[in-house]
Amino acid sequence: MTTPTLCPACGARNDCALADPRTADQACWCYNVTLDPAVLEALPDEVRNKACLCPRCAQVDEQLRSRDAR
Repeated sequence: MTTPTLCPACGARNDCALADPRTADQACWCYNVTLDPAVLEALPDEVRNKACLCPRCAQVDEQLRSRDAR
C-alpha cells in the first residue's frame, strides 16, 4: 500500500503539499521543476501515480537549490 506522504521509490517523506491537509491548498514543490519522464516510467506500475516522489528520487534537487538561491 502506498502512503501519499512518502516517496514510493525510497520511503522517505516526499514533502508533497497536496498530501498534507495543512498545506493542500498550496502548490507542491513539483509544480516548479521539470521531471524527466524516464524517472516516472522507471517506477513499478503498482506505485506509479499513487504518491509523489521525493526531490532526490525525482532527480530535481539541483533545480530546487537553484530556484531557492534566487
